[in-house]
Amino acid sequence: MSYTSLELQRLVEPHRVHRDVYTDPQIFDLEMERLWRRAWVYVGHESQVANIGDYITTTVGLEPVVMARDKNNRVQVLYNRCGHKGAKVVTQRAGSARVFRCPYHGWTYRLDGKLQATPHACGYENTDFDIDNPCFSMQSVARIDACRGFVFACLSPEGPDLLAFLGDTALTINNMCDRSPQGEVEVAGAPLPYMHDCNWKMFVENLNDAVHPMVAHASVGHATRKVVESLPEGSPVPSEAEIISPFGGSYEFFDSMGSRTMPYGHCFMGGKGSIHSSYSEIAGYMDAMQASYGEQRTTEILSQQRHNTTVYPSFTVKDAIQIVRVARPIAVDKTLVETWHFKLKGAPDEMLHRTITYSRLINSPGSMVGPDDWDCYRRMQQSLHSDASTWVDMRRYLGRNEPDGNVHVAPGTSDESVRNQYRAWCDYLLDEAQ
Repeated sequence: MSYTSLELQRLVEPHRVHRDVYTDPQIFDLEMERLWRRAWVYVGHESQVANIGDYITTTVGLEPVVMARDKNNRVQVLYNRCGHKGAKVVTQRAGSARVFRCPYHGWTYRLDGKLQATPHACGYENTDFDIDNPCFSMQSVARIDACRGFVFACLSPEGPDLLAFLGDTALTINNMCDRSPQGEVEVAGAPLPYMHDCNWKMFVENLNDAVHPMVAHASVGHATRKVVESLPEGSPVPSEAEIISPFGGSYEFFDSMGSRTMPYGHCFMGGKGSIHSSYSEIAGYMDAMQASYGEQRTTEILSQQRHNTTVYPSFTVKDAIQIVRVARPIAVDKTLVETWHFKLKGAPDEMLHRTITYSRLINSPGSMVGPDDWDCYRRMQQSLHSDASTWVDMRRYLGRNEPDGNVHVAPGTSDESVRNQYRAWCDYLLDEAQ
């Protein structure tokens, strides 16, 4: 079936959503057309294309793109499509090149996408082919912008600019960079990929779901507490235990963190406290920060403790642990989740080691936490096809959020972050004009 605006509107109610939003391939196609093409979607970080000729390939929604630094030292985001027969031009995940050359007929492009040469050019004599006609180039996406080196693209020429779109979430990106004594971060290595057998929204919704840790992650939380309790009195707590222990926290602990929502479906938990607040100090880090910022500013920077700031629909960032996770939708029931790790320039190496340790324990397919979530997503994706019910509930703390400037605050275990995402979802999908 094809959905009318009224039929789409009926899929979302204030306290529940219809299962079709997770299971219907036609809904997925509409999301790719109306949501993922109009929202600002994270592409990569400028440090991944530090030098002229450097490039990475990825996707914006379902569109293959290449991000490259051209000969004028500008970052470009191009559709990864040849202007001739439409073949994907760049196939490597990352690399460096002087030009891009299509592997099919050898059309060659400059790093800014302009067609530079075609083999056996005499074949085009006495035709209307013009090498300078932009239609034959690798096309640029409609808009590209960056926030502190984090590059986003929008496939639509209409809509808010990046900073207006990010709103208060930009403060999380700023804080992550400010935690570097040099005020800059850089990508450390390749991403950690994790294929999820579920709709992309399940992963994004779970990021600020504070009810599931006490259930889905109960076993790892219990085991960690047992290890800590068995340590000789006065022994230091292993960093691994510091990282895992909060996942076995109480409902009261997560409620106290609070859930904060913003326009365009964005959200985060915490603010002055999060699951990262009790980490031990790493030798040399405070000295480096205070040498750069002074004691007062260092305290201000490190006092921000946000948990899973989510820039809807694709991007989530942990400023306190320097990790970014990105949802890349593949199909209605298939999503690639990439975890990127960032190095704080000028900080002790042990800071990056803790970042990697966190990801190994939490985000890896072989970790002690991530597979719990993966299993729950898979169970939902399968069982939502059941005729037992056609609705998914999201009524926890309904109507219990309070305004705080441009942010709305609710208890941490509220479903308000999910309800906020569906308000944005409706805004995108019900707007057929763009």
